Amino acid sequence: MAASVGGRGAPITDAVVVDVLRRVDRLWAPVVARLDRPPALPEAQRAEWWAENVSRVVAVASAAPRFAGKLADLLPLQNTVGAAVQSLVVLGVAAEHGTTDPAARVALLARVLLDRPLTAEQVEPLLVRRRGAYADDVLGAVERRQGAAGITRTLWRVARLLARIDDALDARPKGGLGARALSNLPVVGVVGGYRAERVGLRRAAQQAYTALTGTRRE
Repeated sequence: MAASVGGRGAPITDAVVVDVLRRVDRLWAPVVARLDRPPALPEAQRAEWWAENVSRVVAVASAAPRFAGKLADLLPLQNTVGAAVQSLVVLGVAAEHGTTDPAARVALLARVLLDRPLTAEQVEPLLVRRRGAYADDVLGAVERRQGAAGITRTLWRVARLLARIDDALDARPKGGLGARALSNLPVVGVVGGYRAERVGLRRAAQQAYTALTGTRRE
């Protein structure tokens, strides 16, 4: 079944995906540049650093909708907030590998978050059409995306953007069945949600690493 926008049954086209993920990339860019990863960390460990340390900062936010248990599945929050956190991890791993081309980053986000095999060559023409459209009044000034409050503000803005393609987010990396089952329970579901999102973040980092290097870390 084709994914749809806003539950109206319209297919989510490549143009819509690129439009959303391009904004996600631009929103997270100042945060990726300022997260304080130890400079001496070996390259092979950097993807894992992004998964573990970003998860400690913001995975609680991505799991928080599970406080409502199964009810959270009726809301867009779980997928969109979880995917927003994963997008930060994916872009962090991309930065570690010197991926500066916007088309390549958007293609990577599409592959990991949506299991959508877009290439940079396919993305590039869609970016050209929209180039220059997203000024600070749309994305928010860079200085308002710094610090703990800025990260939280950016997380929610990214989540709102991803709500446009919520149906496609079911393909994003997820945690194990046990944690996901626990997340369906009221109140304690936040524990299961947190565990599931932590695993999902590690899988997102691994998939990004594999896509960029062609190798898989065990």
